[in-house]
Amino acid sequence: MLVKKFSDAKAYEAPNHFGMKSLRLQGFEEGGPTNFWVGLSHFLPGGGAGPDATPLEKVYVVLAGHITVTAEGQDHVLGPMDSVRIAPNVERKVLNTGNDVATMIVVLPYPPNR
Repeated sequence: MLVKKFSDAKAYEAPNHFGMKSLRLQGFEEGGPTNFWVGLSHFLPGGGAGPDATPLEKVYVVLAGHITVTAEGQDHVLGPMDSVRIAPNVERKVLNTGNDVATMIVVLPYPPNR
């Protein structure tokens, strides 16, 4: 078991993201998850990510605010406790079109060359 306090979470930079701050909650440490890592992303109004695609499957869980996720030609507005799974190599775009900070949990497998 690995317990990490929120106060110990470390910031990280996510490529192709804007108006967003992120913290790594679990992963990339001794005794942490072996197959995936977990991040927490705070998107300011107008903040987002993409469009881009990665070879990694990902899951987003919105905790607060609203996030519009665009993938496979469809827009989906996700609110608190809504989630989405993005398949590998699917281009996606994430955007906070509201006036509140939007917060979401991000779960991703480790990159293959970690």
